[in-house]
Parts: sequence; C-alpha cells; structure tokens
Amino acid sequence: VQLQASGGGLVQPGGSLRLSCAASGSIFSINTMSWYRQAPGKERDLVAIITKGGLTNYADSVKGRFTISRNNARNTVYLQMNSLKPEDTAVYYCNAELGVSDYEGGYEYFPYWGQGTLVTVSS
Repeated sequence: VQLQASGGGLVQPGGSLRLSCAASGSIFSINTMSWYRQAPGKERDLVAIITKGGLTNYADSVKGRFTISRNNARNTVYLQMNSLKPEDTAVYYCNAELGVSDYEGGYEYFPYWGQGTLVTVSS
C-alpha cells in the first residue's frame, strides 16, 4: 500500500501547476485525503483537505488560489494550484487515511504519506 505523488516542478510567479497523488495496493476504502507542504527550515503545514464525501477546507494562505479534488474511482487526489507565489515554494506531501485489512474480515484506517514533490515558484 502506498501513495505516489507527482506533478511538481519549476513555475514562474502567477503560473499554475496540478499535483496528483494516487493510492495503490490492497485498499478497501479511502477516508480523508489531504495535501501538506514544508518549506525549507519550516514545519509541515496543512494546505487543503477533502473528505470522502467531497467536503473541502483550505489554509487561509491558499484560499481562492488552490483547489483540492478527488477521483474515488481512481483512488487519486489532486491539487490545482493557480496564481502561484514565491512563498508557495515547498515540498508538497499528500496524505490519506487508507482502509487496509485488519486480518479479521474487516478493515481499519491508517494514515499514509506520499514521498513528496517539489514545487518551486521563481522567475
């Protein structure tokens, strides 16, 4: 069971990027999915979160610029980032609560992290 993030890169201020994060392996269900970011020398902070039912919430610093979405059929979460600023530069990590077998006929949710993808906003 793993999360695989992709889509980072170098973009100019005002530009856009779309991050993706796909869950794979023996997964019974996925609960909340989210994106965090960690800038150099700083703590990892929550950027956006989406529930299984599609409810979303965002950090104040990205409201109106970033959009989180998910495709439950593809076990994938996305982060559309528009109007990017230099202060958005960070390593972005996806996180998801994945339902895996409890070896008793059911499943239990555990948090998993993706490997991180670097977003650099610079001219």
